[in-house]
Amino acid sequence: MQELELNRDTVNFIIDKAHEFHGREDVTFPAEPLTANLSTARQLMQNHGGDPYYQELKNIIEDLEPDQQISLVSLMWIGRGDYSVDEFGDALGHAADSWNDHTADYLIGTSLLADYLAEGLEQFEAAQDV
Repeated sequence: MQELELNRDTVNFIIDKAHEFHGREDVTFPAEPLTANLSTARQLMQNHGGDPYYQELKNIIEDLEPDQQISLVSLMWIGRGDYSVDEFGDALGHAADSWNDHTADYLIGTSLLADYLAEGLEQFEAAQDV
């Protein structure tokens, strides 16, 4: 199995910051974007771009190296059930192909980001112990 490009402390810090931002009363995730051209992530950025909690979380993710952002997305996908831990390499490949300057917005725009990251990290660590 490939190595995770992030250490546990970094992932847990992002989980904590995602809980802080997503747990705020005024942060809501629409079932559908307002318009066809406005994704949930961009809508969230438009509504909360000036929010210091949003900015802190976004800066933390953007400060990661691209390979670390790719690992973070892959970990989220594993936690969400899109991939199994055994498919981590495939998830990394897909995340690498999808990586762009808006990766932080994509992650923050995922309403259960903290839960998915926690679940993905737990699954990844359990597989490493085997």
